[in-house]
Amino acid sequence: MNIVGIDIGTTSICGVAVDIVSGDIVKSVTKQNNSFINSEKEYERIQDTEEIMRSVTGLLSELDAENAIAIGFSGQMHGIVYVDENGSALSPLYTWQDARAALDFKGGKTYAQALGCFAGYGLATDFYNEQNGLIPENAVCLCTVADYAAMRICGLKKPLVHITNAASLGCFDINENRFKIDNPRLPEVTAEFKAIGEYKGVPVSAALGDNQASFIGSVSDSEDALINVGTGSQISWLSASPVDGGGLETRPFDGRNYLAAGCALCGGRAFAMLERLFREIASLAGDNTDSLYPQIDRLLETKTETTLSADCRFCGTRSDPNIRGSIGNISENNLTAADLAFAVLNGMSKELYDMYSSGGKMAKKLVCSGNGIRKNAALRRIVSGMFGCEIKIPLYAEEASYGAALAAAVAGGEFGNIYEACKIIKYKDE
Repeated sequence: MNIVGIDIGTTSICGVAVDIVSGDIVKSVTKQNNSFINSEKEYERIQDTEEIMRSVTGLLSELDAENAIAIGFSGQMHGIVYVDENGSALSPLYTWQDARAALDFKGGKTYAQALGCFAGYGLATDFYNEQNGLIPENAVCLCTVADYAAMRICGLKKPLVHITNAASLGCFDINENRFKIDNPRLPEVTAEFKAIGEYKGVPVSAALGDNQASFIGSVSDSEDALINVGTGSQISWLSASPVDGGGLETRPFDGRNYLAAGCALCGGRAFAMLERLFREIASLAGDNTDSLYPQIDRLLETKTETTLSADCRFCGTRSDPNIRGSIGNISENNLTAADLAFAVLNGMSKELYDMYSSGGKMAKKLVCSGNGIRKNAALRRIVSGMFGCEIKIPLYAEEASYGAALAAAVAGGEFGNIYEACKIIKYKDE
C-alpha cells in the first residue's frame, strides 16, 4: 500500500510513492519546474500555473496515484494564485521571489511595510496588486500553488488552506490560527491534517508549507531538532509554545505544537564562496578546474580545530540585512587553506547554534538534511561536537514530498496523528 507525496518547488517538482508499512520510497520522480514567465518588470517573478499543473498531473500518473491510499501536497510557500468561483486560476503564480511589495508606497514605507508584512509574502503581493488595479476582475480567492494543485485534482471550487501555508501569506495570528486583516479573497483555513476531497476515489490532504513538510519528512522523534543546509541554512524544532529572541521565528505546525525556526541567510552559500575563492587562487597558477570541493573535503579529513574565526553572516540576517561577516584572529600560523575552510564551517555551525541556544532547546539528537550537510562530513563532525548531539541522516533526500505523503496518510486515517506517522522514517546506517 503506497502513499503519494508531491512537492512543488521553485525550480523542481518532486513526487514520491512511499510504502506505508516499510517506510521505503518505492518510486521517486523529479521534474524541472520550467514554468517561469519572462517579464519586463525587474521586480516581477511569476510562473505559469497551468504549466505547473501539467507537471503535477504527469507525476500523479507516473506514481500510479489512482491506486494509492492517500495523496499529499507540499510546495513553495508565500506565493499566491488567484482563482475564480469555479476554482480555475485567473493569474500566474506570483512566487515568493516577487519583489513588487518592496517598492515604495507612501510615507516612506514600502507596500509590505504599510501592510505590516514582508515583500514576497502573498498578502503583501496582493496589497500591491489591489492598490494598482492588478487583481483579476473575477477573483474570489487566493491561495498557494500547492493548495491550488490539491484543489484542482479534487475538482473543488474553493481551496482549504492548512495553517502552515496560511501563515506563509503573512498577517496571520499563529495563536488563534486566523488572518489578522480583512480581505475578501482570504481562503478558509484548517489546523488539521485532513482530506479536502478525492482524486479518482483517493483521499487528498490539505497541502502543507514546504518548511513544515520537510520537518515531518525528516524527524521521527519529536524531541529531535532538524538542521537543513542548502544555499541558506536552518535549524528547527517543535515547541509547545511560541519561541522568541535570537533571530528565531515561530511557525504553525499542527494546532498543538509550533515549529521554532532559526534561519541563516548564507548557510551553504558561505562554503560555496570559499570554494570559489580557492578556484580563483588556483587559476592564478594556471589550474582552471571546475570544482575544488573534493580537494577541500580531503583537506579537512584530519582537521579538528583552528584559532581562526569566521562570522558567516556574509548575506546579513533577516532582522538586519546590512550586517556583514568577517574573518578574525588571523595570525601568521593560522592563515592556511585548511584553517580557513575549517573556520568557515565552524562559523556556519555557530550561527545556527547561537539561535538554537537562545531558544532554550535541548535536543536528544540532530537530524541533518540538505546537500550542504549530507555531502560534507567535516561539517557534520563540527555540528555534532558543537551541539553535543548524535547526528542522524534521513535515508531519503526527498524530505518535503515524503512529509506530504505522511500527512496524507494521517488525513486518510492510516495513522492516528502525524507523530505516529513519522515513526516510519528511516535513517542511514540503521
